[in-house]
Amino acid sequence: MTETNTSKSKRKRAPSQRALATKLRVFDAAETIFAQRGFDGATIRDIAAEAGEPVGTIHHHGGGKNALFHHTVARRAETLSRERLTALEHVVSKGDPTLEDLISAFIRPFFKLSDEDPRWHHYARLVAFVSADDRWREISKECFDPVAEVFMHQIAGLLPQTPRKQVAEAFVFSVSAMLALLTSQHRIGDLGAGAELENSQIDHLIRFCAAGFRV
Repeated sequence: MTETNTSKSKRKRAPSQRALATKLRVFDAAETIFAQRGFDGATIRDIAAEAGEPVGTIHHHGGGKNALFHHTVARRAETLSRERLTALEHVVSKGDPTLEDLISAFIRPFFKLSDEDPRWHHYARLVAFVSADDRWREISKECFDPVAEVFMHQIAGLLPQTPRKQVAEAFVFSVSAMLALLTSQHRIGDLGAGAELENSQIDHLIRFCAAGFRV
């Protein structure tokens, strides 16, 4: 095969901008529908309607419902992990990080991403579903556990007398509290404390989580 033919073959295999845009719509729609209705309440037809695409297009880009849910959760996990590890590297590089510093490095990137793009609030709901349902343990292991292990190792280093089990419990409680603030801000408003997310609430969350590790 000549060099020209090889180049043409590569161009044919590369997805077009139109195909990439369609795939993005499919996963954005899946994220929205799964966040609103949960895995069991969502249907491929719902997702197709949200995306403005035929059902066949949803299957083409996402596979079946299980595979589509997995892909939808996984697609933002790398960005979140990278932001968290960058924040951790920053606080560690300054020397002698506190427990609050480590928890902040884990928690604040999610709020930062959500502030920059509201679709991350939908993603937070997906993460909450994955965290609460044993069906998705493999997704958690793939997408979230590697970074969780890095942070737990750092936290355990500050709490050498605390059993690993207790560190793990406090970490899971902290993740649950973070997801609650990301997804249920209206409850704070309903209880009379203002509906808008404020930095002071995130600061309070970090102190709350740190106290849980020290119990």
